[in-house]
Amino acid sequence: MSGELIRLGLAGLGTVGTGLAKILASNADWIERRLGRRVEIKTALVRDPSKKRDLPENADIRLTSDVQDLLGDPELDIIVELMGGQDTAYELITGALRSGRHVVTANKALLAHQGNELFALAAENQVGLGYEASIAGGIPIVQTLKEGLAGNQIKVLTGILNGTANFILSEMTSRGLDFQSALHQAQVKGYAEADPTLDIEGMDAAHKLILLIRLAHGQDYPLSRLPVTGITHVDPQDIAFADEFGYRIKLIAQVRETNGLLDAGVFTALVRRESILGKVDGAFNAILLDGDAVGPIMLYGQGAGDLPTGSAVLADIMNLARNGRTPNNTGFQNAMLPMASILAPELVSSRHYFRFSVLDRPGVLASIAGVLGQRNISIAQVVQKGSPAGRSVPVVFVTHKAQAQDVQAAIREIDNQSFIAAPTVHHRILSSPA
Repeated sequence: MSGELIRLGLAGLGTVGTGLAKILASNADWIERRLGRRVEIKTALVRDPSKKRDLPENADIRLTSDVQDLLGDPELDIIVELMGGQDTAYELITGALRSGRHVVTANKALLAHQGNELFALAAENQVGLGYEASIAGGIPIVQTLKEGLAGNQIKVLTGILNGTANFILSEMTSRGLDFQSALHQAQVKGYAEADPTLDIEGMDAAHKLILLIRLAHGQDYPLSRLPVTGITHVDPQDIAFADEFGYRIKLIAQVRETNGLLDAGVFTALVRRESILGKVDGAFNAILLDGDAVGPIMLYGQGAGDLPTGSAVLADIMNLARNGRTPNNTGFQNAMLPMASILAPELVSSRHYFRFSVLDRPGVLASIAGVLGQRNISIAQVVQKGSPAGRSVPVVFVTHKAQAQDVQAAIREIDNQSFIAAPTVHHRILSSPA
């Protein structure tokens, strides 16, 4: 890149693309003071160039529906991919990297599936592949891990990475809504898509966690091996019980290093109500890091939206514009990261919450406790609620640490008992200090 103007080729002029255009227009002088050059969007790839768009009045952007108008334009310094999806985005990103141009993307799904290949291609062509906006919106987690905490080994990384899921759980907690009603509120407010599957099933958080594992541990963790659970099974009854014990239920993404192996996953968990993560409400995201040198650090902010995510995109653009040497895209010298050493999910140890729906008979508590004891599961607390005659009774157990394989075996055995009226509800309990 040379001269006084940095020209962008933008793929996707939706929420985030429009946010980027607004920031470039409103902060043009400020950006030029920092870079010594102006940044402008020259061409934008869109599905329908004739569609009316909410762009700044002074934005002089050529609209096109042909991807070759970006790949074939030698004046474009940086290609910015904000269209989502995988096929066309992959074609655009690989084409731009092969042509020796920097790329900025917010495409977490593509990077989760094919990131190792794309980073290797960027290194081969000595260009940058920026992806700050792909994780947690406006929170600057990528540069934090690549630069600010580069000298630390990250012992634990725990995050609330999906604002839609967190909003739904917050509504269920604060207003007593059931899952479907809370999901509807999220859609009304624009936090959830018409098809919210990726958010509520945990896959959006899983994509982000795969990228964070690469940054924090320098290993490629296959998405297909990551245990993922969403929030569709969360019941208001369990939210109320969790509150009695001093917890809130959150969708957690976490990676921990245990004896050289990575324990990672996306799961619902009981989090201490007064803890840092327990206080994260609404559509906000948060990431709690524990470095061996720096100790605990918390990053908190808006995980989505036009201006917060556009801000993260612009940060990558400005970083690439300043960078006169080959960018370090992965945060490690080896562009093709090694395969992760993974702790088998069945060996993961944590505390647990169980809600058993039982018929009100003598000896039921003793039978459940007996099975748990046989499976090396130690009980910390028990709560039993009464109910009208003829109806099942909820019995809640909170345990000390136990291995996942013992927990699953115990649930299978207990659910086969004649006194069980409905399948057992199970959530992990997050360890302190999160």
